[in-house]
This record gives sequence, C-alpha cells and structure tokens, in this order.
Amino acid sequence: MESSRRSFLALSAGLVAQAGPRARILSTSVISRDRYYHGWPTLARRGNGELLVVCSGGRESHVCPFGRVELIRSKDDGKTWTWPEVLLDTPIDDRDAGVLETPKGSLLVTTFTSLAYEPVLDKAVNWPAGRLASWRAANSRLDAAQRKAMLGTWMLRSTDGGMTWSAPYRVPVDSPHGPVALPDGRLVYAGKQLWEPGQKVGICESSDDGVSWRWLADIPTRPGDRHEDYHELHAVETVDKRILVHIRNHNTSNQGETLQCESADGGKSWSTPHSIGVWGLPSHLLRLRDGRLLMSYGHRRKPFGSQARTSEDHGRTWSEPIVISEDGAGTDLGYPSTVELAGGDLLTVWYELLAGSPRAVLRQARWRL
Repeated sequence: MESSRRSFLALSAGLVAQAGPRARILSTSVISRDRYYHGWPTLARRGNGELLVVCSGGRESHVCPFGRVELIRSKDDGKTWTWPEVLLDTPIDDRDAGVLETPKGSLLVTTFTSLAYEPVLDKAVNWPAGRLASWRAANSRLDAAQRKAMLGTWMLRSTDGGMTWSAPYRVPVDSPHGPVALPDGRLVYAGKQLWEPGQKVGICESSDDGVSWRWLADIPTRPGDRHEDYHELHAVETVDKRILVHIRNHNTSNQGETLQCESADGGKSWSTPHSIGVWGLPSHLLRLRDGRLLMSYGHRRKPFGSQARTSEDHGRTWSEPIVISEDGAGTDLGYPSTVELAGGDLLTVWYELLAGSPRAVLRQARWRL
C-alpha cells in the first residue's frame, strides 16, 4: 500500500520513480577512536587512494561549546583509521566539516562556528557542578563581543597533503560537505550565508584553487517558500554537463525532504527548486565512474539510519531508497557521504548516537550496488 501511494505521488508530481537497485552490505564498523562525541562528517578519496574524514570532534553533545574540527586518514580503503588530528579549535563551537581534494592536489576543509550552546548554558539548572563549571570556563575564553565576532563560515587549505594548514579564512557560504571540483577543473561551493543579513542561498566559484571565492549566482526561491528555510546544499556535475544542487528543505511544502535545482550554463542561472520525492536530508552527491549519480542522506524517522538513491538519467529521476543502515536508536544521526573505491565498492561514513551511549560515533559501511 505504501509503495503504491509513493508511486501515485511521484506520478502526480511529474516524476516516475525508477526501480530500486539492490545493495549488498559487505561490512559496517565504528571508526571513532576516542571517547568524545563526533558529528557531521565528510568522507573524501584523494587521487592517491588515501581516504580522509573530517568531522566535529572533541564534543560533549550535539550542542556544546567544545566542538573542534578533526581529521582521520585511511590508507587501506577504510580497514584502519588513524588517531584524529585537530585541525581547528576556536574558542567557540566548531561544527560541520567538509573536505575536498582539488584538481591541483590541494586540500580544502570547511566548517562554521556557532553560539547555539549559549541559550542552553543560560538555562542550565541543576547541572552537576563540574559540568556547569566546564561550560562556563569554555564560554569565558572570549567576552560576548569577541564571541559574536568569531561567528563565521571558514576554510582551511593545505598544499602538502595535510602536513601543514593555512590559518582559517572566511568564505561566503557554508554547507556541511563543502565545495566540489567540476570535471573542467573549476571549484564551486553551493551553500548559505549563515551569519550575514538576508542569509542568501546560492553558488560561489573559485578560480585560484580555493584561495578566494566570488559569488556566482543566487538559487531561486520556490513560490510560497522562504529562502531562509533552505539549508545544507551540495552540488555535482552530470555527464550531460548540467550542475545539480540538493537542498535541505524546512518549508511547509515538502518539509523534511530534499529539493533539487539545476543549471545548464555552468552555474550562472538556476531552475526553481522542486521536489524529487525523497524524504530525508541532507544529501551528499557523487558521480560514479559509470556516469550514474548517487545521493546519500540521513533518514531520521523509523527505520532510523542512512539511505542512498541512484539516478541513471543524470538526476531527472531517482531510484527507490537503498538502505545502508537501519538500526539507529533515534534521530541524532546522519550526514552520510560516499566515495567509490578503486575496485568499485562504495564506502559511506555517517555519525550516529548509539543506543545506551552518551556519545555519537562515526560509523562506516562498505557496500555494493
């Protein structure tokens, strides 16, 4: 009955769902090694085969003042991972982290800083004395004006494989998985101006290997929507030379779904965001070596976990869901990203608060379509 209802809704929206491919899960494992809460990771595969995961680590909980940007590496396709390296630890909360290797071999890591923990601290009542003292001590590293000035959307850059990193520098937008490299060598960053008046949503471009970014185009707002309720974008270029962007939608229409818009002119102009019939978010986009598209996304209602879908027509339609994990204990999970390994297997990394545990961990699954 539910499958029939979905098919009817897809047809009524002008979308024809493809038959869902079967996935074979080869292995799953926890890749976090320390005792802290980890959230909002991004996985990338370098040209030399090394895997990188960045995340917000060193945390106490989903919202707290302790978040920092961490990096772990694998040289054996995810069989083993290094102890985390701390790339950035500002005096306020450093959250979602993205990572990209550019066509020139540079590494770009993105994050944003947040003061979302302050209202929690202001209302702290009956906390254990030690916990309250640690939160207050972390918050008092800067005064109120300094903390506000520290808010931003940030990038770090390395030109030596991550041996050394630049100081963090401000970039116009943020999204959890960061910018992408297009096949023609350009870098584009689909995102949102989190802390700027108006909170514009759009596309930025870099022509100097990520050193600087310029605004390329706004993403249109669907009639009846507020663009302020568009979040956490990600982009990919299709084989037929269009750029697709997926958007986390919190507007009343299609709330909790992923919306999609397209550009046929290299990102200069964009179609109006529209539903693709996918409940779940945010989406990470990947073009497979055979030209198909893969979207990975969190599913924060039963069955809690991570899912994926494929498109064989360059994003015009999407398959039924492919379940990567469905054993989640609740909604504090998601943000999966996927890479294609040399032999064709897929590796997906996400974060998840495990049942009976006070901390969220990084999990991975190796699987095949």
